[in-house]
Amino acid sequence: MSYRILAINPGSTSTKIAVYEDDNPVFSTSLQHSIEELAPFQKASDQLDWRLNLVLKALADNNIDLHSLDACVGRGGLIHPVESGTYEVNSFLIRDLVNAQRQHASNLGGLIAHEIAERAGVKAYIADPVTVDELMPYARISGMPELPRLSILHALNQKAIARRYAKEIDMKYEDLNLIVCHMGGGTSVGAHRKGRIIDTTNGFNGVGPFTPERAGTLPPGQLIDLCYSGKYTHEEMQRFMVGNGGLVAHLGTSSVPEILDRIDHGDLHSMLILRAMCYTTAKAIGEMAVALKGHVDAILITGGVAHSKRLTDFIAEHVDYIAPIYVYPGENELESLALNVLAVLTGEREAREYTSEPDNNDPAQINDTQKPSKLRDILSESLKATNFATKRHLTAIRRYWRNLRLPRRSDRD
Repeated sequence: MSYRILAINPGSTSTKIAVYEDDNPVFSTSLQHSIEELAPFQKASDQLDWRLNLVLKALADNNIDLHSLDACVGRGGLIHPVESGTYEVNSFLIRDLVNAQRQHASNLGGLIAHEIAERAGVKAYIADPVTVDELMPYARISGMPELPRLSILHALNQKAIARRYAKEIDMKYEDLNLIVCHMGGGTSVGAHRKGRIIDTTNGFNGVGPFTPERAGTLPPGQLIDLCYSGKYTHEEMQRFMVGNGGLVAHLGTSSVPEILDRIDHGDLHSMLILRAMCYTTAKAIGEMAVALKGHVDAILITGGVAHSKRLTDFIAEHVDYIAPIYVYPGENELESLALNVLAVLTGEREAREYTSEPDNNDPAQINDTQKPSKLRDILSESLKATNFATKRHLTAIRRYWRNLRLPRRSDRD
């Protein structure tokens, strides 16, 4: 039995849709949205009916009968942190997509899928939203309790590429340690340990490399001074973080091909900035190697920017000592969405249920046993895990100190 799946991926200036028969695309199109068309909408959520009607018209114009569909799936939005997986759209998910923590077109994916699924009489899903959170407990902690590190990344494409690589080498994703680097308008680098992303850079507006349009990690003291200088408004600073930062701030464009052309015509400033971007990306890959304790089976580089061999070669020169590097240019989020739902329809994986509230992972409340905490459970288990490997590691440290030759007191005097 074959399954027909509609996949929907809303972006800032487009809505991409595709219909799959199992894993084969039978129809796909990208509906482009001009600045003038988007101008009347104050928020991304205001665009729901307008984008929905555009999708319905495109399907009708191409003779796609809604009742021929077996499922609909949309790109996941900025909902509360969740485990990786495919989630059936329910009332809680609809509420959180409508009232998402930040305005972004991806919030519309599950909502459009739900509206069409209602008409078709099938179920709607999202898969691996950007808020997938599988971080190690101590990877969440920053130097200020009010500013925890957040897991916001290109989870959909990262997981899809990781599974694709595992299939190519005839292994299970859950048996591998991988570093996956997605390079697009935003960049995220994830440490995948045995099927879970235990650490990551923030691909939206936080710690990580700068990108074609995002500022990435900034010097905090200077950033604070700039925020209070009166030079920019709060909204303008937010736009520098996402949209007007990175290559846009330095070079006035987010187009890597355009910048490469400038370099070919002797623009050394463009060469400096582009190399700096790649350098910060390479450093982020190195950080994820630390998260995996150096046990890395492969480094996978993907995303639109990965089309440039000049950039991926520059990054590889800095990190190829860590593990073999494989490049998967571009991204196919529609295919990833469809394959996640196909795995549910065929019984390969189970759909997850989206709950009304996230797990209580507030570090300050770990000791309050009256409140359930997955974080407390994880840490409690780790206390019991004093094993041979740990003891052996401590022995190695002791040997290091024994072998360290310090000057005698008489020599120091």
